[in-house]
Amino acid sequence: MTLTPQDDKGSSHYVALVTIVAALGGLLFGYDTAVIAGAIGFLQTHFNLDATMKGWAASSALLGCVVGVSFAGIVADRAGRKKALLLSAVLLLVSAIGTAIPDRFWVFVVYRMIGGVGVGIASMASPMYIAEITPARIRGRMVSVNQFAIVTGMLVIYFVNYFVALQGDEPWNVASGWRWMFGSEALPATIFLLLLFIVPESPRWLVEKGMKEKARAVLAKVGGSGFADAEVQSIEATLKQEIETFSQLFRGGWRKVMILGVVLAVLQQVTGINVFLYYAPEIFKQLGSGSDAALLQTIVVGAVNLSFTIVAIWTVDRWGRKPLMIVGSIGMGIALVAMGIAAQIGVVSLWVLLFILAYIACFALSVGPVTWVLLSEIYPTRIRGRALSVATFCLWTANFIVSQTFPMLDENPSLVAQFNHGFPFYVYALFCLVLVLTVWKAVPETKGHSLEEIEGFWKIGEKVSA
Repeated sequence: MTLTPQDDKGSSHYVALVTIVAALGGLLFGYDTAVIAGAIGFLQTHFNLDATMKGWAASSALLGCVVGVSFAGIVADRAGRKKALLLSAVLLLVSAIGTAIPDRFWVFVVYRMIGGVGVGIASMASPMYIAEITPARIRGRMVSVNQFAIVTGMLVIYFVNYFVALQGDEPWNVASGWRWMFGSEALPATIFLLLLFIVPESPRWLVEKGMKEKARAVLAKVGGSGFADAEVQSIEATLKQEIETFSQLFRGGWRKVMILGVVLAVLQQVTGINVFLYYAPEIFKQLGSGSDAALLQTIVVGAVNLSFTIVAIWTVDRWGRKPLMIVGSIGMGIALVAMGIAAQIGVVSLWVLLFILAYIACFALSVGPVTWVLLSEIYPTRIRGRALSVATFCLWTANFIVSQTFPMLDENPSLVAQFNHGFPFYVYALFCLVLVLTVWKAVPETKGHSLEEIEGFWKIGEKVSA
């Protein structure tokens, strides 16, 4: 293929198009996991679920995510990043249709788990694909688009849930409304599936499989022929350094950074964020709101989440990782304690909504996106891919545990008698304290340091200065 002068410079529009298509996987990630927020109350009534089964309705998809993450890397390595995304889109489409039609609860759970597998694959494959096809100078911003897409997907489904609920009264929502909520995902899943046919395979995977000319053709569209040649050489050099087995991850100096990454991933979840993203309407109902008002308040939660995620994307390179993480975790802890006290003494007011929004804002500004930034930076090049898969697996497992246990803690008769629905918030606040101490004592400030400098820190044990 002969490149014109314009072609030889590559195309930023082409990079943007490919990134947006891949980021639809992130949007469906947010859409699929958060749809349960509007439907959980109606599901509980429709299938007559107790607290444990209510938790299972919300967390079954997350167990599917754990499964999806477990073999996402294998699918992406053997079949390619694009085919992994195609599989994710198909699974999400099947799940959207399947969860809209079941007459039995176990059938609903099976289809939710199928969708969860799709989300798990997308959670790995989408950012991996974006990172591998975009130039280094804009890679951070392009990968951040995936995080933006996730919270956008959550906000979109909150609107959809609210719109669906307005179409009928409470009995209609219990009988049919929740089906439309889940079925609505079929539209974005179909769009994602169709658009994936127009994007190329990851050039890194093509090089790895010996298809260098195809890789050069893709990279030339991204940054020009000179960029393509240099990038192919860089990819080949990186591939020679990668480890071969997971057991190598916990050897020598890598053991410390592996444990730190897993701890950060788990703490991101056990500080309670998905309790509010998945159960927000039920929490608002406990505070005295009706179904429609609770769903409307959940939209506000999604809007705050999206707004402060944008702020985080623009400030993480200015303020630094540690300050954002520490200040955000402290703010989350204070808000959780305030919520616990309000629930315990039975206060129902605008203040409770403000406490929840303050918690969401602190998370979106710090712990949410910055944890992913740290995980992408602290791992040495040779172990980064496999290390991220381990951390992501642990993150989804923690998400599953929190989502499964929240109704069990919240509706436990003895805990309700003593704390009046406030106990879970105290637990999550305690983990916020653990997160503050972990970041303060164990996490280096990575702002302004190259990946090579950070990797040197883990190998020789010297402190990386701020």
